[in-house]
Amino acid sequence: MMEEEIKKGEGRLKNGMLDESKYFLVKKKAVPEVLLKVVEAKKLLDSNKNLTIQEVAERVGISRSSYYKYKDDIFQLQENAKGRVITFVVELEDKPGLCSMVLNCIAKYRANIMTIHQSIPINGVALLTLSIMILPDTGDISHLFHEIEGSEGIHYLNILARE
Repeated sequence: MMEEEIKKGEGRLKNGMLDESKYFLVKKKAVPEVLLKVVEAKKLLDSNKNLTIQEVAERVGISRSSYYKYKDDIFQLQENAKGRVITFVVELEDKPGLCSMVLNCIAKYRANIMTIHQSIPINGVALLTLSIMILPDTGDISHLFHEIEGSEGIHYLNILARE
């Protein structure tokens, strides 16, 4: 049964365990201190472009390696995300209609595409980089990402930035 679910794109098997790349909303008190410090470091870097990663890491009390390990995996949820731009990359198979499926999914959730770039496929795989604006009537972005990531032919989705 588990193998059938994996074939349908429900998850991936890693070390005998079902690995589902999902997004979670957790209260601040449940987040490990190192992750909170990474968020603080990212804020410092955004507010002062002259600081180095090493300086920021020392200020917040983490190692550079901790910063690099978690920087792409934690973002502060904004109470008012509307009007914000999220940039993400999708690795997808070079199959007709797959890029269109991603774009239709974004349209279904009522987000506005700001930029789009697709690389030339190499070995049957292409990268699709998108920047989308969250509008007042945009649906739940975590559901959007989960739907795209769970689609057949999609290898992964990674959030690159939030503005």
